[in-house]
Amino acid sequence: MENRAVFDVTVSPKSSRSEVTIDASGKIKVYLNSPPVDGKANAECINIFSKKLKTAKSNIVIEKGDHGRNKRISVSGMTLEAVMAKIKGEN
Repeated sequence: MENRAVFDVTVSPKSSRSEVTIDASGKIKVYLNSPPVDGKANAECINIFSKKLKTAKSNIVIEKGDHGRNKRISVSGMTLEAVMAKIKGEN
């Protein structure tokens, strides 16, 4: 069976910074420069995860929450532990 990490994130579009963080309660927050118009924020969200996780954009899918601040993201070929470690900058 293929490794696949599925996790929920909260996005903040039109932010002054562009980054992925984990807050004190362990929730993943994504800050985006892009406005939530014409899928720009979703594209930037996938782009940020692609860079942060060092994986192809095609491995990252927004499964739920295309038009909302709360999204469910799945990453093929990685475990959830590996995703969390990379977001925290542990490897």
